[in-house]
Amino acid sequence: MDEPNVLIVDGANVVGSVPDGWWRDRRGAAERLRDRLALRDEGEEIVLVLEGAARGVASVPGVRVDEAPGSGDDRIVELAAAFAERGGCGGCVVVTADRELRERVRAYGARCVGPRTVRPEAAP
Repeated sequence: MDEPNVLIVDGANVVGSVPDGWWRDRRGAAERLRDRLALRDEGEEIVLVLEGAARGVASVPGVRVDEAPGSGDDRIVELAAAFAERGGCGGCVVVTADRELRERVRAYGARCVGPRTVRPEAAP
């Protein structure tokens, strides 16, 4: 069975990586990130995890929005665990700069990359 090719994006962490006023309109910032992700053409399944005030953003072709019922980090770990269970998480990449979250998803075999991967203007 082929390994899944999934990109799980920590919406709060990626949006918060650039001080561009995102805190004034969290949902709008999440929509802009979703739209930027939808432009990727790399053949991967993209899951954008949102929490809190960013909820209410619809999925679009190429990007599935997953609204965390509580902690976004906990939901990302659940998704990584589910992908690992269905065939190995070797093709699962989590986009976040959160060190603790990185450790948690690596336990399921996920690889991690920073926000700059999907948001070039983001801080390192």
